[in-house]
Amino acid sequence: MDNELFQLAQSLGRLLKSKEKKIATAESCTGGWIAQIITEVPGSSAWFDRGFVTYSNSAKIEMLGVKRETLEKYGAVSAQTAAEMAAGALAYSDADCAIAVTGIAGPDGGTKEKPIGTVFIAWAYKSQDVKVTQKKLCGDRHQIRRQTVQVALEGVDL
Repeated sequence: MDNELFQLAQSLGRLLKSKEKKIATAESCTGGWIAQIITEVPGSSAWFDRGFVTYSNSAKIEMLGVKRETLEKYGAVSAQTAAEMAAGALAYSDADCAIAVTGIAGPDGGTKEKPIGTVFIAWAYKSQDVKVTQKKLCGDRHQIRRQTVQVALEGVDL
């Protein structure tokens, strides 16, 4: 287990529990890693509602309500898709906030416009606008995915 990520999840859990809030996740490039590290924390059922692993475009549409037009116009790896994923995770759960991630972890799939390491992370909160950030991460597939999990956990702002 990754102790640093575990500690981040523990801290997030303490914050959520103290505010009596729950979180949901919507993951593409991390394949459920955020939900996995959250559920490593004993007692996380008190503050983790559910996780969506939506690797394919059809899963993003069916499970999170991402618009087909968004995927066609901007692509699966985009700020717009990340924002719709986060909003969908919030809408299709009992959570008060949601994290969504989509990106290109490699070793292939990158383009000149969106090279390997391009990730978009979104945070959605009830009664607030969705916040999205783009990161250009370096390393191999595992390192890019790990960094994405870290940024996602660190970015929750209640």
